[in-house]
Amino acid sequence: MTLIVSAFGTFVALLGGVGVVAPGRLIAFVQRWQSRTGLYVIGLMRIGLGVAVFLAAPDSRAPLILRVLGVAATIVGVATPMFGVERFRSVLAWWAARGAFFVRAWAVVAVVIGLLLVYAVNP
Repeated sequence: MTLIVSAFGTFVALLGGVGVVAPGRLIAFVQRWQSRTGLYVIGLMRIGLGVAVFLAAPDSRAPLILRVLGVAATIVGVATPMFGVERFRSVLAWWAARGAFFVRAWAVVAVVIGLLLVYAVNP
């Protein structure tokens, strides 16, 4: 599980880094998922991440934090397909319309969460 969580954490941190450097590229990446299939794939990825984080938690540096993140990611993953494509598009449009600073701020959050996952599961 450590390898899976490290890979997910690295991916999240790199994606967040792209958002910090080039917010438009992050928005373009997210826009590619605006379909029913995209929402199902995102949901499955979130469920997979949540389960992997939860299972990796006992042997980590921050077991309580990882358990909470694992449960939260799993719940969000189950809810993602129920969100709906139209609502996803409207939230994405709202998010993108806030400007580069807003997108960068959320990208920094992604970098922090990704690095936290990598740090927590690696000795």
